[in-house]
Amino acid sequence: MLVGTRELAVFEESRPRLEAIAYRLLGSASDAEDAVQDTYLRWQAADHALVETPEAWLTKVLTNLCLNRLTSARARRETYVGQWLPEPVFAGDRMLGPSETVEQRESVSIAMLTLMERLSANERVVYVLREAFGYGHGEIAEILDLTEANCQQIYRRAKQHLATGKTRVEVDAAGARKIVEEFLAAALSGNTDELVKLLADDAIHAGDGGGVFVSLPKPIIGALRVARFLRTLFTIDEDKRELVGGSPSLFAEVVNGVPALVLVVGDRVVVVVTLEVTTEGVTAVHTLANPAKLDRLARDWAASDHGKPLVDSW
Repeated sequence: MLVGTRELAVFEESRPRLEAIAYRLLGSASDAEDAVQDTYLRWQAADHALVETPEAWLTKVLTNLCLNRLTSARARRETYVGQWLPEPVFAGDRMLGPSETVEQRESVSIAMLTLMERLSANERVVYVLREAFGYGHGEIAEILDLTEANCQQIYRRAKQHLATGKTRVEVDAAGARKIVEEFLAAALSGNTDELVKLLADDAIHAGDGGGVFVSLPKPIIGALRVARFLRTLFTIDEDKRELVGGSPSLFAEVVNGVPALVLVVGDRVVVVVTLEVTTEGVTAVHTLANPAKLDRLARDWAASDHGKPLVDSW
């Protein structure tokens, strides 16, 4: 069945919400776009006269598609080279979806998207729909073909798995720049103690090079160990310049709602370092260098204006 003007408008109105749901479920903007496009194809083939509530219909179709993708993605990640991290996106990207509440903003941080990998597929769906989009347990139960009581139980279990007991620090662009400046100064100082002061005692570092850049197989845990690794990571030399294709400029940005250091060569984003900041200090440093996961960032970067870099040519 062909999609008429009205049906197309209904879908396009829902697209930003569908993309934001899919991104939280899959941790990948490109996979989210594919899932939404597959949802459109099913909408195109549907008998619209039988669809009472398009929003509910589209959400259910998208969710089932994402559940299938989660199963296959987890199988692929078992053979992924090094650590797997979610695909980062800049502040303002519609993939991030609603950001009115602390819970909504937290649900798209690299740290939280990584934690959500621990959840079962159903736990992730229930948590995302409830926490980030305010769906009722009855609505979620209908989407997943479960009982409402079962959804409530799944939600409680997901919350327990994701609880960190730490309070995030909310920052705007100016606050993020200040945090990144302080972090970069410590990282470039060559003094491990300066970095340790910024890190929480149980801070972690995780890096995703996708097999293109060398990354450790497991996260580094503990302030001193992370600081020592970062000191080495931020010691620039010709080998590193050759690896990224030149002398990068370093910018402070907001990525997935947290302060981030963005390394750019020309118009290419080559590395992104995100900082999860809580009242206890920096609890997580995530380094993303897999080129396949930086395409969207690079496109957005090339199409937008930027402020003055923290370091013009490193």
